[in-house]
Amino acid sequence: MGDRKYRQQGYMDRDKKPEGRPASQPKSENTFAPRTLNMPGKVTVSRCSECGTILPAMAEPTGNCPKCATPLHTCKQCTYFDPSARFECQQSITERIVKKSAANTCQFFALKTTVERETSSGGTRTDDARRAFENLFKK
Repeated sequence: MGDRKYRQQGYMDRDKKPEGRPASQPKSENTFAPRTLNMPGKVTVSRCSECGTILPAMAEPTGNCPKCATPLHTCKQCTYFDPSARFECQQSITERIVKKSAANTCQFFALKTTVERETSSGGTRTDDARRAFENLFKK
């Protein structure tokens, strides 16, 4: 042991096996492999432009929002609504519609839809988080 420069355990002991302990078997599972993704599903929804309520699926929205009663056949609800485009519409319309949140009879109207992640699970309620928080501080 006098030929060792440093006295730390493990220095130049790469070839030696620890005495008294059996050699450990390598793990059979590969820890560096990519893990499977557990991503939530996707759902296509339409939301009210005023209150954000999810709208029921409908072929031609001619009514009002079930929560805030805003008309649904408006420029704000349309797929082609674009504030930076001419007449604020991506389609080639002949005249500008002044009130974008008022009901109209535009022939190019298509209800705006978005693809969102499903974040809610069926079994949990919104009260569960509050109840768990309150239970933390009970005596």
